[in-house]
Amino acid sequence: MDVSHLHTLRIGICDLNGQMRGKRVPSAYATKLSTGAVRMPYSALNVDLWGADIADSPLVFETGDADAVLLPTDRGPVPMPWINSPTALFPMTMHHDDGTPFVGDPRHALAAVLDRYAARGWKVIAATEMEFTLLDDSGTSPRPPINPLTQRRLVNESVLSMAELDAFDGFFTDLYDACETMDIPAQTSISEGGVGQFEINLNHQDALRSADDAWLFKDLVRGLARKHGFAATFMAKPYADDAGNGMHVHFSVVDKFGRNIFDDGGPDGTDLLRQAVAGCLAAMPASTLIFAPHGNSYDRLVPGAHAPTAACWAYENRTAAIRIPGGAPAARRIEHRVAGGDINPYLMLASVLGAALIGIEDSMTPPPPITGNAYEVPNVPQLATNWAEAITALETEPLMARILPADLICYLAMTKRQEITRFADRPPETHWLSYLNAV
Repeated sequence: MDVSHLHTLRIGICDLNGQMRGKRVPSAYATKLSTGAVRMPYSALNVDLWGADIADSPLVFETGDADAVLLPTDRGPVPMPWINSPTALFPMTMHHDDGTPFVGDPRHALAAVLDRYAARGWKVIAATEMEFTLLDDSGTSPRPPINPLTQRRLVNESVLSMAELDAFDGFFTDLYDACETMDIPAQTSISEGGVGQFEINLNHQDALRSADDAWLFKDLVRGLARKHGFAATFMAKPYADDAGNGMHVHFSVVDKFGRNIFDDGGPDGTDLLRQAVAGCLAAMPASTLIFAPHGNSYDRLVPGAHAPTAACWAYENRTAAIRIPGGAPAARRIEHRVAGGDINPYLMLASVLGAALIGIEDSMTPPPPITGNAYEVPNVPQLATNWAEAITALETEPLMARILPADLICYLAMTKRQEITRFADRPPETHWLSYLNAV
Protein backbone atom coordinates (compact mmCIF):
# COMPACT_ATOMS: atom_id res chain seq x y z
CA MET A 1 0.00 0.00 0.00
CA ASP A 2 1.40 3.41 -0.99
CA VAL A 3 1.22 5.71 2.04
CA SER A 4 3.18 8.66 0.64
CA HIS A 5 0.00 10.66 -0.02
CA LEU A 6 -1.34 10.27 3.52
CA HIS A 7 -1.03 13.01 6.13
CA THR A 8 -0.73 10.66 9.11
CA LEU A 9 -0.29 6.99 9.94
CA ARG A 10 -1.17 4.77 12.88
CA ILE A 11 1.37 2.57 14.59
CA GLY A 12 -0.39 -0.28 16.41
CA ILE A 13 0.67 -3.14 18.66
CA CYS A 14 -1.35 -5.77 20.53
CA ASP A 15 -1.41 -5.71 24.33
CA LEU A 16 -2.16 -8.68 26.58
CA ASN A 17 -5.90 -8.00 26.42
CA GLY A 18 -5.83 -7.92 22.63
CA GLN A 19 -6.34 -4.16 22.52
CA MET A 20 -4.47 -2.00 20.04
CA ARG A 21 -1.97 0.37 21.64
CA GLY A 22 0.07 2.80 19.61
CA LYS A 23 0.61 6.24 18.15
CA ARG A 24 -0.47 8.57 15.39
CA VAL A 25 2.61 9.70 13.46
CA PRO A 26 3.40 11.77 10.35
CA SER A 27 3.51 9.82 7.10
CA ALA A 28 7.23 10.56 6.85
CA TYR A 29 7.75 7.96 9.58
CA ALA A 30 6.96 5.20 7.10
CA THR A 31 10.55 5.14 5.86
CA LYS A 32 11.94 5.08 9.41
CA LEU A 33 9.90 2.32 11.02
CA SER A 34 12.29 -0.52 10.27
CA THR A 35 15.12 1.42 11.93
CA GLY A 36 13.39 1.58 15.32
CA ALA A 37 12.35 5.21 15.11
CA VAL A 38 9.18 4.51 17.11
CA ARG A 39 9.55 3.58 20.77
CA MET A 40 7.03 2.81 23.49
CA PRO A 41 7.30 1.74 27.13
CA TYR A 42 7.44 -2.00 27.74
CA SER A 43 4.62 -1.42 30.21
CA ALA A 44 2.27 -0.37 27.39
CA LEU A 45 1.65 -4.04 26.61
CA ASN A 46 0.96 -4.83 30.26
CA VAL A 47 -1.90 -2.48 31.19
CA ASP A 48 -5.35 -3.41 32.41
CA LEU A 49 -8.60 -3.30 30.47
CA TRP A 50 -8.91 0.47 30.97
CA GLY A 51 -5.27 1.21 30.09
CA ALA A 52 -3.92 1.69 33.60
CA ASP A 53 -0.47 0.51 34.68
CA ILE A 54 -0.39 -2.71 36.66
CA ALA A 55 0.41 -2.07 40.31
CA ASP A 56 3.85 -3.45 41.24
CA SER A 57 4.54 -4.49 37.66
CA PRO A 58 8.27 -5.06 37.14
CA LEU A 59 7.90 -3.21 33.85
CA VAL A 60 7.11 0.15 35.45
CA PHE A 61 9.09 1.60 38.37
CA GLU A 62 11.68 -1.19 38.70
CA THR A 63 12.95 -0.39 35.20
CA GLY A 64 12.20 3.33 35.21
CA ASP A 65 9.33 2.60 32.81
CA ALA A 66 11.91 2.05 30.08
CA ASP A 67 11.20 2.22 26.37
CA ALA A 68 11.28 -0.66 23.94
CA VAL A 69 11.68 -0.56 20.16
CA LEU A 70 8.72 -1.11 17.86
CA LEU A 71 9.38 -2.80 14.52
CA PRO A 72 6.86 -3.45 11.73
CA THR A 73 5.55 -6.93 11.07
CA ASP A 74 5.78 -8.39 7.58
CA ARG A 75 2.15 -7.38 7.03
CA GLY A 76 3.08 -3.85 6.00
CA PRO A 77 0.56 -0.97 6.10
CA VAL A 78 -3.15 -1.75 5.94
CA PRO A 79 -5.95 0.76 5.31
CA MET A 80 -8.38 1.64 8.11
CA PRO A 81 -11.77 1.90 6.35
CA TRP A 82 -13.61 2.77 9.57
CA ILE A 83 -11.66 6.05 9.87
CA ASN A 84 -13.13 9.01 7.94
CA SER A 85 -9.78 10.50 6.95
CA PRO A 86 -7.65 8.28 4.68
CA THR A 87 -4.96 6.66 6.79
CA ALA A 88 -3.09 3.40 7.23
CA LEU A 89 -2.07 1.20 10.13
CA PHE A 90 1.36 -0.38 10.52
CA PRO A 91 1.06 -3.46 12.79
CA MET A 92 4.15 -3.59 15.00
CA THR A 93 5.95 -5.87 17.44
CA MET A 94 8.03 -4.98 20.50
CA HIS A 95 11.77 -5.61 20.79
CA HIS A 96 14.73 -4.81 22.98
CA ASP A 97 17.37 -2.39 21.70
CA ASP A 98 19.49 -5.30 20.50
CA GLY A 99 16.64 -6.50 18.29
CA THR A 100 15.62 -9.52 20.36
CA PRO A 101 11.87 -9.99 20.87
CA PHE A 102 10.24 -8.82 24.11
CA VAL A 103 8.64 -11.91 25.66
CA GLY A 104 5.67 -9.89 26.93
CA ASP A 105 4.48 -9.30 23.35
CA PRO A 106 1.70 -11.83 22.63
CA ARG A 107 2.50 -11.94 18.92
CA HIS A 108 6.02 -13.09 19.73
CA ALA A 109 4.56 -15.85 21.93
CA LEU A 110 2.67 -17.29 18.96
CA ALA A 111 5.67 -16.87 16.64
CA ALA A 112 7.83 -18.83 19.10
CA VAL A 113 5.35 -21.74 19.12
CA LEU A 114 5.23 -21.74 15.32
CA ASP A 115 9.03 -21.76 15.19
CA ARG A 116 8.92 -25.07 17.05
CA TYR A 117 6.67 -26.50 14.35
CA ALA A 118 8.99 -25.09 11.68
CA ALA A 119 11.96 -26.86 13.30
CA ARG A 120 10.19 -30.11 12.43
CA GLY A 121 9.62 -28.97 8.87
CA TRP A 122 5.94 -28.31 9.59
CA LYS A 123 3.62 -25.37 8.98
CA VAL A 124 0.35 -24.74 10.79
CA ILE A 125 -2.68 -23.71 8.74
CA ALA A 126 -5.50 -22.13 10.74
CA ALA A 127 -8.90 -20.54 10.24
CA THR A 128 -11.14 -18.68 12.67
CA GLU A 129 -14.90 -18.35 13.11
CA MET A 130 -15.59 -14.85 14.39
CA GLU A 131 -18.86 -14.35 16.28
CA PHE A 132 -20.04 -10.88 17.28
CA THR A 133 -23.22 -9.12 18.34
CA LEU A 134 -24.71 -5.93 16.93
CA LEU A 135 -26.46 -3.87 19.56
CA ASP A 136 -27.71 -0.49 20.71
CA ASP A 137 -25.53 0.87 23.52
CA SER A 138 -27.26 4.24 23.91
CA GLY A 139 -29.03 3.34 27.15
CA THR A 140 -28.07 2.10 30.59
CA SER A 141 -28.01 -1.51 29.42
CA PRO A 142 -27.29 -3.15 26.06
CA ARG A 143 -30.29 -3.60 23.76
CA PRO A 144 -30.75 -5.30 20.38
CA PRO A 145 -30.32 -2.92 17.44
CA ILE A 146 -33.00 -1.44 15.20
CA ASN A 147 -33.64 -3.45 12.03
CA PRO A 148 -32.63 -1.04 9.20
CA LEU A 149 -35.50 -2.26 6.99
CA THR A 150 -38.40 -2.37 9.43
CA GLN A 151 -37.15 0.30 11.85
CA ARG A 152 -38.24 -2.01 14.66
CA ARG A 153 -35.97 -3.39 17.35
CA LEU A 154 -34.85 -7.01 16.96
CA VAL A 155 -36.55 -9.24 19.50
CA ASN A 156 -35.98 -12.86 18.41
CA GLU A 157 -33.17 -15.27 17.64
CA SER A 158 -32.83 -15.85 13.90
CA VAL A 159 -30.51 -18.78 13.32
CA LEU A 160 -29.33 -18.86 9.69
CA SER A 161 -31.92 -16.24 8.76
CA MET A 162 -31.38 -14.78 5.30
CA ALA A 163 -33.89 -12.03 6.10
CA GLU A 164 -31.79 -10.84 9.04
CA LEU A 165 -28.61 -10.85 6.99
CA ASP A 166 -30.36 -8.91 4.25
CA ALA A 167 -31.72 -6.38 6.73
CA PHE A 168 -28.14 -5.43 7.62
CA ASP A 169 -26.90 -5.72 4.04
CA GLY A 170 -25.46 -2.20 4.01
CA PHE A 171 -23.22 -3.01 6.96
CA PHE A 172 -22.16 -6.40 5.64
CA THR A 173 -21.47 -5.08 2.15
CA ASP A 174 -19.20 -2.41 3.62
CA LEU A 175 -17.61 -5.01 5.87
CA TYR A 176 -16.77 -7.36 3.01
CA ASP A 177 -15.45 -4.46 0.92
CA ALA A 178 -13.29 -3.38 3.85
CA CYS A 179 -11.99 -6.93 4.37
CA GLU A 180 -10.97 -7.05 0.72
CA THR A 181 -9.21 -3.70 1.05
CA MET A 182 -7.37 -4.88 4.17
CA ASP A 183 -6.63 -8.31 2.63
CA ILE A 184 -8.58 -10.14 5.32
CA PRO A 185 -10.01 -13.36 3.79
CA ALA A 186 -13.64 -13.10 4.90
CA GLN A 187 -15.70 -16.05 3.73
CA THR A 188 -19.17 -17.22 4.80
CA SER A 189 -21.37 -15.01 6.96
CA ILE A 190 -24.43 -16.24 8.84
CA SER A 191 -27.02 -15.03 11.30
CA GLU A 192 -26.22 -16.86 14.53
CA GLY A 193 -28.27 -18.07 17.49
CA GLY A 194 -28.38 -14.86 19.53
CA VAL A 195 -30.46 -11.73 18.97
CA GLY A 196 -28.43 -9.56 16.61
CA GLN A 197 -25.61 -12.13 16.57
CA PHE A 198 -23.63 -12.93 13.43
CA GLU A 199 -20.62 -14.99 12.42
CA ILE A 200 -18.05 -14.51 9.68
CA ASN A 201 -15.48 -17.18 8.89
CA LEU A 202 -11.96 -16.16 7.95
CA ASN A 203 -10.29 -18.53 5.50
CA HIS A 204 -7.50 -21.04 6.24
CA GLN A 205 -3.96 -19.66 6.00
CA ASP A 206 -0.65 -19.49 7.86
CA ALA A 207 -1.45 -19.45 11.59
CA LEU A 208 0.41 -16.21 12.36
CA ARG A 209 -1.37 -14.45 9.52
CA SER A 210 -4.65 -15.92 10.78
CA ALA A 211 -4.07 -14.36 14.21
CA ASP A 212 -3.15 -11.03 12.61
CA ASP A 213 -6.38 -11.07 10.62
CA ALA A 214 -8.53 -11.94 13.64
CA TRP A 215 -6.97 -9.04 15.58
CA LEU A 216 -7.52 -6.55 12.76
CA PHE A 217 -11.00 -7.89 12.01
CA LYS A 218 -12.23 -7.12 15.51
CA ASP A 219 -11.26 -3.44 15.24
CA LEU A 220 -12.74 -3.28 11.76
CA VAL A 221 -16.12 -4.68 12.83
CA ARG A 222 -16.39 -2.38 15.83
CA GLY A 223 -15.38 0.67 13.79
CA LEU A 224 -17.69 0.03 10.84
CA ALA A 225 -20.65 -0.69 13.10
CA ARG A 226 -20.32 2.83 14.54
CA LYS A 227 -20.45 4.27 11.03
CA HIS A 228 -23.76 2.47 10.53
CA GLY A 229 -25.32 3.80 13.72
CA PHE A 230 -25.00 0.85 16.09
CA ALA A 231 -22.34 -0.91 18.13
CA ALA A 232 -20.65 -4.26 17.61
CA THR A 233 -19.10 -6.28 20.39
CA PHE A 234 -17.15 -9.52 20.77
CA MET A 235 -18.11 -9.79 24.45
CA ALA A 236 -18.42 -13.42 25.45
CA LYS A 237 -21.91 -12.80 26.87
CA PRO A 238 -23.59 -9.52 25.85
CA TYR A 239 -26.94 -10.59 27.33
CA ALA A 240 -27.31 -12.83 30.36
CA ASP A 241 -30.16 -14.86 28.85
CA ASP A 242 -28.96 -15.12 25.25
CA ALA A 243 -26.25 -16.87 23.23
CA GLY A 244 -22.62 -15.97 23.82
CA ASN A 245 -19.93 -15.08 21.29
CA GLY A 246 -17.24 -17.65 20.60
CA MET A 247 -14.16 -17.80 18.42
CA HIS A 248 -13.60 -21.33 17.18
CA VAL A 249 -10.33 -22.17 15.47
CA HIS A 250 -9.71 -24.92 12.91
CA PHE A 251 -6.15 -26.04 12.30
CA SER A 252 -4.16 -28.61 10.41
CA VAL A 253 -0.42 -29.13 9.98
CA VAL A 254 1.37 -29.69 6.70
CA ASP A 255 4.88 -31.07 6.23
CA LYS A 256 7.57 -29.71 3.91
CA PHE A 257 5.95 -31.52 0.99
CA GLY A 258 2.58 -29.91 1.67
CA ARG A 259 1.03 -33.10 3.04
CA ASN A 260 -1.47 -32.88 5.90
CA ILE A 261 0.06 -34.83 8.79
CA PHE A 262 -3.44 -35.47 10.21
CA ASP A 263 -4.65 -37.25 7.05
CA ASP A 264 -4.62 -41.07 7.09
CA GLY A 265 -6.87 -41.41 4.05
CA GLY A 266 -9.94 -42.13 6.18
CA PRO A 267 -12.26 -40.50 8.70
CA ASP A 268 -10.23 -41.23 11.85
CA GLY A 269 -7.05 -39.28 11.15
CA THR A 270 -3.49 -40.21 12.05
CA ASP A 271 -1.82 -41.00 15.36
CA LEU A 272 -0.34 -37.49 15.18
CA LEU A 273 -3.85 -36.04 15.12
CA ARG A 274 -4.82 -38.00 18.23
CA GLN A 275 -1.61 -36.99 19.99
CA ALA A 276 -2.34 -33.33 19.18
CA VAL A 277 -5.87 -33.77 20.54
CA ALA A 278 -4.45 -35.30 23.72
CA GLY A 279 -2.15 -32.32 24.21
CA CYS A 280 -5.01 -29.88 23.74
CA LEU A 281 -7.10 -31.75 26.30
CA ALA A 282 -4.26 -31.99 28.83
CA ALA A 283 -3.63 -28.24 28.76
CA MET A 284 -7.24 -27.14 28.42
CA PRO A 285 -8.27 -26.63 32.09
CA ALA A 286 -5.11 -24.63 32.82
CA SER A 287 -5.61 -22.61 29.61
CA THR A 288 -9.05 -21.43 30.68
CA LEU A 289 -7.81 -17.90 31.38
CA ILE A 290 -6.57 -17.63 27.79
CA PHE A 291 -9.93 -18.82 26.42
CA ALA A 292 -11.99 -16.85 28.98
CA PRO A 293 -9.89 -13.82 29.94
CA HIS A 294 -12.59 -11.61 31.46
CA GLY A 295 -15.18 -11.77 34.21
CA ASN A 296 -17.95 -11.70 31.60
CA SER A 297 -16.35 -14.73 29.90
CA TYR A 298 -17.56 -17.05 32.64
CA ASP A 299 -21.19 -16.19 31.99
CA ARG A 300 -20.71 -18.00 28.68
CA LEU A 301 -18.94 -21.08 30.07
CA VAL A 302 -21.95 -22.74 31.65
CA PRO A 303 -23.34 -26.22 30.88
CA GLY A 304 -25.96 -26.37 28.18
CA ALA A 305 -25.19 -22.94 26.72
CA HIS A 306 -23.46 -24.19 23.54
CA ALA A 307 -20.01 -23.39 24.98
CA PRO A 308 -17.79 -26.31 26.05
CA THR A 309 -17.13 -26.68 29.77
CA ALA A 310 -15.37 -30.07 29.79
CA ALA A 311 -12.08 -31.21 28.27
CA CYS A 312 -13.35 -33.87 25.88
CA TRP A 313 -13.24 -34.61 22.15
CA ALA A 314 -15.38 -36.23 19.52
CA TYR A 315 -15.88 -36.77 15.82
CA GLU A 316 -18.55 -34.49 14.30
CA ASN A 317 -19.99 -33.44 17.65
CA ARG A 318 -20.45 -29.74 18.42
CA THR A 319 -21.03 -30.27 22.13
CA ALA A 320 -17.40 -31.37 22.61
CA ALA A 321 -14.54 -28.96 23.26
CA ILE A 322 -12.50 -30.58 20.48
CA ARG A 323 -14.33 -31.59 17.33
CA ILE A 324 -12.87 -33.50 14.40
CA PRO A 325 -14.99 -32.37 11.43
CA GLY A 326 -15.94 -34.82 8.71
CA GLY A 327 -15.35 -34.30 5.02
CA ALA A 328 -12.50 -35.16 2.69
CA PRO A 329 -9.54 -36.87 4.45
CA ALA A 330 -7.10 -34.43 2.82
CA ALA A 331 -8.76 -31.66 4.84
CA ARG A 332 -8.65 -33.54 8.17
CA ARG A 333 -8.27 -30.98 10.94
CA ILE A 334 -8.92 -30.16 14.57
CA GLU A 335 -11.60 -27.68 15.63
CA HIS A 336 -10.97 -26.12 19.04
CA ARG A 337 -14.31 -24.75 20.28
CA VAL A 338 -13.62 -23.33 23.76
CA ALA A 339 -12.55 -19.72 23.27
CA GLY A 340 -14.89 -16.76 23.57
CA GLY A 341 -14.97 -13.91 21.10
CA ASP A 342 -13.30 -11.72 23.73
CA ILE A 343 -9.90 -13.40 23.56
CA ASN A 344 -6.48 -12.20 22.43
CA PRO A 345 -6.06 -14.12 19.14
CA TYR A 346 -2.28 -14.45 19.54
CA LEU A 347 -2.44 -15.92 23.03
CA MET A 348 -5.36 -18.15 22.09
CA LEU A 349 -3.59 -19.67 19.09
CA ALA A 350 -0.28 -19.92 20.96
CA SER A 351 -2.00 -21.89 23.74
CA VAL A 352 -3.91 -24.21 21.42
CA LEU A 353 -1.03 -24.90 19.04
CA GLY A 354 1.53 -25.12 21.83
CA ALA A 355 -0.60 -27.70 23.63
CA ALA A 356 -1.08 -29.70 20.41
CA LEU A 357 2.67 -29.79 19.84
CA ILE A 358 3.34 -30.96 23.39
CA GLY A 359 0.89 -33.79 22.77
CA ILE A 360 2.95 -34.81 19.75
CA GLU A 361 6.31 -34.32 21.48
CA ASP A 362 5.22 -36.48 24.42
CA SER A 363 3.30 -39.03 22.30
CA MET A 364 0.22 -38.49 24.44
CA THR A 365 -2.83 -40.72 24.08
CA PRO A 366 -6.27 -39.12 24.37
CA PRO A 367 -9.21 -40.76 26.13
CA PRO A 368 -11.78 -42.35 23.83
CA PRO A 369 -13.86 -39.83 21.86
CA ILE A 370 -17.23 -39.18 23.41
CA THR A 371 -20.61 -39.69 21.81
CA GLY A 372 -23.83 -37.86 22.56
CA ASN A 373 -24.18 -34.78 24.76
CA ALA A 374 -20.81 -33.71 26.21
CA TYR A 375 -22.55 -31.98 29.13
CA GLU A 376 -23.85 -35.34 30.32
CA VAL A 377 -20.61 -37.35 30.08
CA PRO A 378 -19.36 -38.18 33.61
CA ASN A 379 -15.80 -37.98 34.96
CA VAL A 380 -14.45 -35.53 32.41
CA PRO A 381 -11.93 -32.84 33.46
CA GLN A 382 -13.63 -29.46 33.69
CA LEU A 383 -12.50 -25.99 32.72
CA ALA A 384 -11.98 -23.45 35.48
CA THR A 385 -15.37 -22.20 36.65
CA ASN A 386 -14.39 -18.65 37.61
CA TRP A 387 -11.87 -15.92 36.88
CA ALA A 388 -9.73 -16.29 40.03
CA GLU A 389 -9.51 -20.07 39.69
CA ALA A 390 -8.42 -19.69 36.06
CA ILE A 391 -5.59 -17.31 37.00
CA THR A 392 -4.19 -19.75 39.55
CA ALA A 393 -4.46 -22.66 37.13
CA LEU A 394 -2.48 -20.80 34.47
CA GLU A 395 0.27 -19.92 36.94
CA THR A 396 0.67 -23.37 38.47
CA GLU A 397 0.26 -25.85 35.59
CA PRO A 398 3.70 -27.04 34.33
CA LEU A 399 2.34 -27.60 30.81
CA MET A 400 1.63 -23.88 30.44
CA ALA A 401 5.26 -23.07 31.26
CA ARG A 402 6.19 -25.15 28.20
CA ILE A 403 3.88 -23.09 25.99
CA LEU A 404 4.12 -19.47 27.14
CA PRO A 405 7.10 -17.51 28.54
CA ALA A 406 7.19 -17.37 32.34
CA ASP A 407 7.32 -13.57 32.31
CA LEU A 408 4.26 -13.33 30.06
CA ILE A 409 2.30 -15.63 32.38
CA CYS A 410 3.33 -13.42 35.31
CA TYR A 411 2.30 -10.21 33.54
CA LEU A 412 -1.04 -11.67 32.51
CA ALA A 413 -1.84 -12.98 35.98
CA MET A 414 -1.02 -9.59 37.55
CA THR A 415 -3.22 -7.86 34.97
CA LYS A 416 -6.19 -10.09 35.62
CA ARG A 417 -5.94 -9.82 39.41
CA GLN A 418 -5.92 -6.04 39.11
CA GLU A 419 -9.01 -6.18 36.89
CA ILE A 420 -10.82 -8.38 39.42
CA THR A 421 -10.11 -5.79 42.10
CA ARG A 422 -11.18 -2.84 39.97
CA PHE A 423 -14.39 -4.49 38.79
CA ALA A 424 -15.29 -5.25 42.42
CA ASP A 425 -15.43 -1.48 43.00
CA ARG A 426 -17.84 -0.91 40.10
CA PRO A 427 -21.59 -1.60 40.07
CA PRO A 428 -22.18 -4.92 38.29
CA GLU A 429 -24.83 -3.37 36.04
CA THR A 430 -22.14 -1.11 34.53
CA HIS A 431 -19.54 -3.79 33.79
CA TRP A 432 -20.73 -4.26 30.21
CA LEU A 433 -19.62 -0.72 29.35
CA SER A 434 -16.02 -1.61 30.16
CA TYR A 435 -16.12 -4.64 27.87
CA LEU A 436 -18.23 -3.34 25.00
CA ASN A 437 -15.51 -1.76 22.85
CA ALA A 438 -12.45 -3.23 24.54
CA VAL A 439 -12.66 -6.96 23.93
